[in-house]
Formats: sequence, C-alpha cells, structure tokens
Amino acid sequence: MKFLIVLVLLTSPSLWAQSTNKNYAEQIRFPVTKWKLDNGLEILVHEDYSTPLVSFHQWYRVGSRNEKPGMTGIAHFFEHLMFKGTQNFSSEDFEHLIQSNGGTNNAFTSYDYTGYYVDLPASKIDIIFQMESDRMTNLLFDPVSIQKEREVVKEERRLRFDNSISGSMNEATFSSVFKVHPYKWPVIGFMKDLNAITLDQFREFYRTYYSPNNSILVVVGAVSAKKIKELAEKYYAKIPAQKIPESHIPEEPEQKGQRSVVIKKDVQTPYFTLAYKSVKAGHSDQYAFDLLSNVLSEGPSSRLYKRLVYKEQLVSSIYSYAYTPKDPGIFSITGAMKPDVNLQKALTSINSEIYKLRTEKVSAKELIKAKHQVVKTYVDALKTVSGKARAIATNEILFGNYEVMFEDINKYLSVTEEDILRVAKTYLQPRKRSLIRVLPTENNKKTAMNNN
Repeated sequence: MKFLIVLVLLTSPSLWAQSTNKNYAEQIRFPVTKWKLDNGLEILVHEDYSTPLVSFHQWYRVGSRNEKPGMTGIAHFFEHLMFKGTQNFSSEDFEHLIQSNGGTNNAFTSYDYTGYYVDLPASKIDIIFQMESDRMTNLLFDPVSIQKEREVVKEERRLRFDNSISGSMNEATFSSVFKVHPYKWPVIGFMKDLNAITLDQFREFYRTYYSPNNSILVVVGAVSAKKIKELAEKYYAKIPAQKIPESHIPEEPEQKGQRSVVIKKDVQTPYFTLAYKSVKAGHSDQYAFDLLSNVLSEGPSSRLYKRLVYKEQLVSSIYSYAYTPKDPGIFSITGAMKPDVNLQKALTSINSEIYKLRTEKVSAKELIKAKHQVVKTYVDALKTVSGKARAIATNEILFGNYEVMFEDINKYLSVTEEDILRVAKTYLQPRKRSLIRVLPTENNKKTAMNNN
C-alpha cells in the first residue's frame, strides 16, 4: 500500500505528464533503524511482516578497484574462498544448514564492493548470524582447497570471458575506456594473476578488508530491530576492527580521440559495442543518462530498435546501458549483426541517432514513456524483502546514506528534455568514443561464404 500512489501514477500517462513538481519520495519511503557497533560494523534493519521471511545481506567495501596489478581477481577469488569453511562450519555445513532450514544464499563481487546474502524463514535468523560472523573472523586457509578453487575460478574465467562473446567484448570495452583507473581490468582478473596469487596474499587480504569496520549488515523482514541488536551484540561485537588502507585511485584522463579494438572469434556474424565514459553513481547526470538509454533501446518502440531492427533490418539485437559505479562509469551500445549485412551501415545508423540526441531535444512523449518505464522498474524492485535489502545496502555502501534511494524517483521525474540534450552533447562526442568489434575468423568467413 505504501507504493499505491506511485503505481497509480504509472498507469495514467496524463497524470504522469503533470507529475514533475510533486514529491513522490514519501510514497516509497519505509522506516530503517540504523546503528553502529563499537568495532565499526554498520547495521541497518527494516521490519517487514508482509511475509514470514527475512533477507540478510553482509556486504564489504572491497572490490576489484582495491586490487593492484599482479593481483587482479583476488576480490572475486576471495568470494569463492568464503564458502570453503571456517573453524566451526565446514563448507558442507554452511550449505546444508541454509538449505535444510528453507533458505537460499549467494554472493557477488563488483568493481566497488562484495556482497553475501541469504533469504530464509525469519524464525531461523539466529543460524545465519552464527555462520556469517564466523566467516568474518575464522575462515580456513587450506592450501589444497585453495588450489582446487583456483582451478574453478580459472574455468569460470574461460567460460565467461575467454570463450564468451559478451565477456570478451565487456573486457575489451573497459580496457579501452579506462587506461589508468582500476576499472580497466575485469572483476574476475587476468589468468596470469589468478595463477600467481599466494596463500599469504589471501590471508593479508582477509585481515585487511574482511573486518567489521569495512562492512555493513542489512536485515529486512519479519524480525524486530531489537532482536537484531541482540544478535549483533552477541555474534559481532567482539570481532576487532582493522586498519583499512586509504584508496589512491587515479583519475581517468579525458579521452581525446576514438579508440578501436578488434577481436577475432569463431562467430558467423559480427558483434559491436560503442562505449563512452559516463558519470559516477549519484551524479546529477546519472538520471538523464538512464532515461536517455531508455529512449534509445528499451523495447520495440525505442529509437535504435525501430531503426536498426525493424526498418533497416541491420541487427538481430541491440541495447544500450548506463553503468554508474562508485567512480565514473560507462555508457555503451551493443549489438549483433544480421547475416550478410555490412557492419559499417549499422554503425552509421547508430551514430546518426546519437547525433540527433546531441542536436535535437527528445519529444515530451518519449520522455514521459521513459520515466514511466524506469520508475516502474525502480518501484517493482522494492516490493520484496530481498529487493529492499539490496537497495538499502547499495546506497549505504556507495553513499554512506541509504536514504538517497528515496529521492531517486523525484530526480528521474525532474529530468527535462534539455537535460538529456545537454548530457548527450557533453558525453557522447565522437572523440570520446571507443569502438569494440568482434569479427569472424578467416575460417568462419570461408564457411559462411560456402553456406551461401
């Protein structure tokens, strides 16, 4: 019921068009209790009794941006090691206890942070407190287990990057756009580094970054803040804080000319990505970027879809994406060519559409539709306990203030046609462009010709 007014708005385009001056932050706001233990662990709780479930998120302020050359991939590798057992819970115990109590769990590593999360019945919350606090301080470092997991991570790299079209393109895109910033290397790391990371380096990484003062704990669901305070004091309060090293992240210099990368793969048709450096999370232009991306490629009526898929029939798929992490990120357009179509024709059409964005305002109708879709997606993500927990954790990690999330709808609604024009003019310049192309190998070219 808290989201009723926003959802009504989404079903009424005429009402939507008149909504830009209203404050909808209060319609999605929900209460969060926040405090900090003496050791620096930040805890945030939202009580939600709509279902008898709880979503438990333990996130750490460490990602691949905290790595150094020669140690790329250690943050993601360490995510794997966190499931290999502690002094009190073996790896089998961890999975069995969660599953046998009706829970599911997973983890992820990003450029900026690492997250571990569990969804389970609220009555079982004590169990996950025991296990997660134990993983923060009592992790095992068995050389045999680490070596086995090293091969697992290497195989993941082969599957998702070396032998993947999208993975290869993504890696090439970031290494082209970023030349000095740590975003230039992939989160999974380089193969030579995965082979070289030592046991001592893992232990040092654990002591440095897996500490309470470098972590946040978010709990959303059918449990009281009082109960969470009791459990946090019981299981986390005695874990000592650690000295977190200062981050010295170099600022990426301005790009002054187009960069091009060609990748040869066993593909039948070419793939491509056009990429530009964008803005960081929380930047005022982030909201215009998201809406600009929606106008370009969200759904069959979007500009790129209508032109390149329907009208000109140049590509089989195309999409754009505004990625805004802790530091300035990437805006990209990625597509897959149809057979026997000249890649340059598709690139010319895309560049023509980008030129229009830089020289002409989007229509009021397009902007209303984009706001409708973006905000609906935002609101829908807050309907579950896990969605709320993820949103709280993301904003608390990035900005140190979860309440930023409640202002996002108003910021999307306040974007004007002039804002999108200005953002396109500022960031989507040809000299700031990177072009990544995946082309067929010579053998694949011959095969395609013979088949025709």
